[in-house]
Amino acid sequence: MIFRKQILLASSAAVCVAIIPAAFAQTDPAPSATPVAQDAAPSATQSPAPSAPSAAAPSAPSSATGDDIVVTGIRGSLRSAIAVKRNANAVVDVISAEDIGKFPDRNVAESLSHIPGVSIDRRFGEGEKVAILGTDPALNRMLLDGHALASADWGGNDNDPSSRTFNYSLLAPELVDRLEVYKSPEPRIEEGSLGGTVIVRTRRPLDLKANAIFASGGYSYNDRSDKGNVRGSGLYSWKNKDETFGFLVAATYDKQSLTRAGVEFFGYDNVAPNADGTYNSPFVNRAADGTLSLKSPGATITGGTISDLYKAASPFGINYAYFQQTRERKSVSGTVQYRPTSDLTLTLNGLHINGNYNNYSQSMYTIPGAWTGDVLQSANISNGVVNSASFGAATNQGSQLDTLVRKTKLKTDNLNFFADYEGDGGAKISFAGGWSKAVGGRDPEYLFNVQTKLPYSYAFTNNTATVNFVGDPTNPANYFTNPNNNPAQIEGRPVIVNGTQLNAAQIGGQDFSVTTDRDIFGGYDATIPVEFGPFKEILLGSRATDHVNQIDARGINTYLQSSQTIPQLGATALVTPNGTFDGSGGLGNATQYLNLPQQSVIDILSGAINSPLVTKIGASTKVHETVIASYAQANFDQGGFRGNIGGRVVYTRDISNYATTPSAQVNPQPVPTRTSTDYLKFLPSLNIAYSVSPTVIVRGAVAKVISRPRYQDLAAATTLNDVTLDGGGGNPNLKPYESTNYELTAEWYPRSGTLLAVELFRRDIKNYIISSRQNVDYFNALQNRITTYNVSQPINGAKAKVNGVLVSGQAEIWGGFGLQANYSYQDSNTSSVDVSGAALNLPYLSKHTVNVIPYFESGPFQARLSYNYRTAYFRTIGRLGSREMVAPYNQLDFSAGFNVTPAVTLSVNAQNLLDETYLQYNATPDRPTAFYKNGRTFSASLSFRM
Repeated sequence: MIFRKQILLASSAAVCVAIIPAAFAQTDPAPSATPVAQDAAPSATQSPAPSAPSAAAPSAPSSATGDDIVVTGIRGSLRSAIAVKRNANAVVDVISAEDIGKFPDRNVAESLSHIPGVSIDRRFGEGEKVAILGTDPALNRMLLDGHALASADWGGNDNDPSSRTFNYSLLAPELVDRLEVYKSPEPRIEEGSLGGTVIVRTRRPLDLKANAIFASGGYSYNDRSDKGNVRGSGLYSWKNKDETFGFLVAATYDKQSLTRAGVEFFGYDNVAPNADGTYNSPFVNRAADGTLSLKSPGATITGGTISDLYKAASPFGINYAYFQQTRERKSVSGTVQYRPTSDLTLTLNGLHINGNYNNYSQSMYTIPGAWTGDVLQSANISNGVVNSASFGAATNQGSQLDTLVRKTKLKTDNLNFFADYEGDGGAKISFAGGWSKAVGGRDPEYLFNVQTKLPYSYAFTNNTATVNFVGDPTNPANYFTNPNNNPAQIEGRPVIVNGTQLNAAQIGGQDFSVTTDRDIFGGYDATIPVEFGPFKEILLGSRATDHVNQIDARGINTYLQSSQTIPQLGATALVTPNGTFDGSGGLGNATQYLNLPQQSVIDILSGAINSPLVTKIGASTKVHETVIASYAQANFDQGGFRGNIGGRVVYTRDISNYATTPSAQVNPQPVPTRTSTDYLKFLPSLNIAYSVSPTVIVRGAVAKVISRPRYQDLAAATTLNDVTLDGGGGNPNLKPYESTNYELTAEWYPRSGTLLAVELFRRDIKNYIISSRQNVDYFNALQNRITTYNVSQPINGAKAKVNGVLVSGQAEIWGGFGLQANYSYQDSNTSSVDVSGAALNLPYLSKHTVNVIPYFESGPFQARLSYNYRTAYFRTIGRLGSREMVAPYNQLDFSAGFNVTPAVTLSVNAQNLLDETYLQYNATPDRPTAFYKNGRTFSASLSFRM
């Protein structure tokens, strides 16, 4: 704790100590009332259409003498970012590429995490989704060149697969010119973000020199997977001498081999009493007269009495998870521009991303209470939790091995057209239209499971878990398939084999759940110059968007009519590799268990009894959303004050198609259902900036914003897990999140390349969507009987407030050394609670976040060290209503480059140098829910620019 506080204090002090002396240690004079060229950008009164906002000027003179000293590299990109921020009319932060194909990080999300108030979750090692100013990534939008891009996920990531954000790991940084994070909206910017909007700007051929070439090749290695892969990219841009026609083509290839090993807890049993004050202990019986007795007579209890055990929470399941994934990404993009006259520019751009995210997950887990509560031998109680216990041989099963071979291809296609006209007097009109489509999901996922009755014991601490089996968990003979034959059915429909209903035990199956996300838009933006008091421009525009998000689910169930061991199945048997769980917190002989090759899983399933491929009506959904929006924005500039005021009127209609599963029915068949909702919202906003002096700017902003629910939350289909007895569904009547956002900033620009800023913000949110849970009786196909499930459903009703302060700065210090640093303090309160009645924080909000980025740049050499620290944060409501918290996390990355020649650069990069463990717990650290190790990644590349 002391160390953490020292980090926070030191980082805050570093901003001031490093930047303030640097501001005055140089001989350059302070900027004049009109910003000098080195931080210049287009006039703040020239607010273009969303497709082309104010851009940072190229690196320019670094002194007031007028000499053209071009600043490039790290310093040039930081100065460019400062220029955009300084001249913006809203609260904006920017990250610029250092050169063509040269972005600060190998991952766009990682670069965004350097911005004050922006954080990412590294559950799978690399950043995928972005949280802004304490709001869930699902509530913040990414716009590509000002417009939405369809998005789909790979089907195995529980980090919001149905949100409206974008998986940044798919976006190659070589394609990016700069990233703009709008923390305060303008009416001209598409709505839908609660925390902020990320606009990704790509390059245009008429903005580059003719025959610009970039090519890069490299190699990366992950020490957890012990595998290396190649990476390559290229770009060519051409334009004619008259600069009236140009084209740009770019391509990238990237491959990563990921291995993640860790321990997962499937929530906790018995965490709170029932309404009548009784408990549902998996180890203790309670008679009608209140008498308590052990389900396993003779078991010993330490750390308390039988009454304490009756009320104690215990892990519902403990899973040793071994995950392997290959992420192979290919992208091709192209842009054509034609300028038939000096005032008209036509632009057509396209993007194709093809991602192969195939993965293999092997999970060896126990469910102590439900499966072995009746053979309990000993239990220890600490702080109301059964933190260690031992069990005899199970009556039916004590543990299970799940193998999931998931084939996933992600494809994103995008095509946009822009027509931009600018008259002599500054009048502008732009027409835009576009289409994008993304496809992802499981196509297919092969699932096979086997069971064992081996006795075992478990014990855990805040950051370790130990499971030891009595017997050999690597011996294939100890594993057998499901022995419980039942009448086979899929969604209430009987599985017919040879004219009769099959009576057999399900051992797995194949899941074909393909997600398709499609977006079509069209609209216009106009800028009208005026001279009406302080007002200089009137901006008008409209846009219509048609969006479809759907899941097409099909499946095959696989059965055997007699239980078989692994040797009887004739499958090749392997063992978890040595060292797989080293450093993860997973201990005991459960770290090495039976492994099956992927092809063995596929062969076992194909050799068993398979049902026909059927459409899963209950798992298929479609949400069709239509949005029509218009805005008016007035830009003003007078007497040192500048900014904009206006509003956006937005109409939204959602048509949700899904199927409901009847409760308390044997073999129920899903019932197709359709629900339509609509709403109209007016979203006013005000941004104002005042130049207190030539070097100091203060800003204020207030706006009404909305964020629409996740698509799958609008589909009320219910999914059930027949093993863990929990489930989830949607709610087509959800209202959008609504918030009133406030921003207040002060920025000091004492000299070129130097900035010190303080930002205060507030988010006052209503209609916050929370998860409600209730016990519902559904038919369990594995047990062939009606069983009680704990089912969650999203509902509106909660309110939330987020308040925060951000301190950031950057400076070119001395002798090529420079520093970026920022500190974020964010706090929230909500009206929602977890199953224990404790108040919930907002997801992904860390109270303290620190970034410290020292760099050195001199001559042909540059190097940068990036350190990020964030305190614990709430991630989601997990199984059995567990409040999933992520422990404090440190990330240390390093990059360096050397210009072998003016055109050739050698670069190296190291990610996660601290080899940090991702720790997750339920509400308090003494109830862990996950420990993961993702490993370190090292890469090297050689690039050519001309």
